Amino acid sequence: MSRELIVSKIRSGTVIDHIPAGRALAVLRILGITGKEGVRIALVMNVESKKLGKKDIIKIEDRELTPEEVNIISAVAPTATINIIEDFRVVRKFKVTPPEVIRGKFKCRNPTCITNAPREPVEPTFYLVRREPPLFICAYCGRYHELSDLI
Repeated sequence: MSRELIVSKIRSGTVIDHIPAGRALAVLRILGITGKEGVRIALVMNVESKKLGKKDIIKIEDRELTPEEVNIISAVAPTATINIIEDFRVVRKFKVTPPEVIRGKFKCRNPTCITNAPREPVEPTFYLVRREPPLFICAYCGRYHELSDLI
């Protein structure tokens, strides 16, 4: 297999690599990226990977993700690697880790949780209980959620 450059390099921004195949759209949704922001976004899905078999890649030009954004990605892409790019070079590279607290990104799966009541202005909040595999607990109803429950 030859190393073919599918998407051009970016001058500065963030590359999210090693996303499990088919999860890139969920990563964009978690980050609140709709495509209307005016920045160039490259999305490559189901490319071959030695580590994962197949993977997705996202390149976001002229935007460096915040630490909170980086770690929330672990909810849908626990194998993701974040590369910060400046002048076409990787200046920082790190893996995502589950955050200690997740606020307002996911819904509690308990239909009777107060966070799901239409007239209650309560932001869903989850606390990390276990790192491997990640397990979260709803701050309001106490229901446990694996990452797959939240996405």
